[in-house]
Amino acid sequence: MKSTHALTLADVKRIAAAAETEARAHGWAVSIAVCDAGGHALWLQRMDGAPLMSAAVAPEKARTSVLSGKPSKTYEDMVNNGRFAALAMPVVPLEGGEPIVVEGCIVGAVGVSGVKAGEDAQVARAGVAALELPKALEHAA
Repeated sequence: MKSTHALTLADVKRIAAAAETEARAHGWAVSIAVCDAGGHALWLQRMDGAPLMSAAVAPEKARTSVLSGKPSKTYEDMVNNGRFAALAMPVVPLEGGEPIVVEGCIVGAVGVSGVKAGEDAQVARAGVAALELPKALEHAA
């Protein structure tokens, strides 16, 4: 057996607050989702003015990242580069999902939807960065 890290409610609130701050700083109205290591929702918020559909897409971007251990942009790039078989995978191939990695293990992910793809990802990364994980703990799975 091995011990693993898990997100706490305090962690999730810190992630969501940082993501919201990043979005507000740019005048972006988005939905922000955070999921645990199993892809289960821990947080969902739709900012005033965010597209209605963003509240459905953001959690799926987070789930995609946690299930794959990669940013959801990986799958968008696959499709954009002609690997259409990726559309058959149980993932959402849209940029804006970022995994949370601690000691090589995925502990959760942040998904953001509502603005341009790169902007969604920027907001999600700001949320992950709020955990202030030491570089020794952060490395790809």
